[in-house]
Amino acid sequence: MKTIWDDLKETLISTVNNLGLAWWVEIVTQNPRCTYYFGPFLNSVDANVAVKGYIEDLEAEGAQGIIVNVKRCKPDSLTIADDLGERIDRKVKPAFSGQY
Repeated sequence: MKTIWDDLKETLISTVNNLGLAWWVEIVTQNPRCTYYFGPFLNSVDANVAVKGYIEDLEAEGAQGIIVNVKRCKPDSLTIADDLGERIDRKVKPAFSGQY
């Protein structure tokens, strides 16, 4: 069940993200040659807590040469497939959705 705090947090993260001040997890893989962005997060602590799960998912999909960077940014695309020279828009729920 969503609480008032969850709604408030979603609004706050959305506002911070629109200003380009939200934290994102950037993961670059060497094989396949891709850059992934996961977020947005309100702070670097929340972003760092989520890193392990993202790495586990990518490793389960066979990704190799994983480099992680937690930073403030506002990515244009959530997935950039360097091998294919394309940007892939994946629909991702904000990191806090479904967590209570």
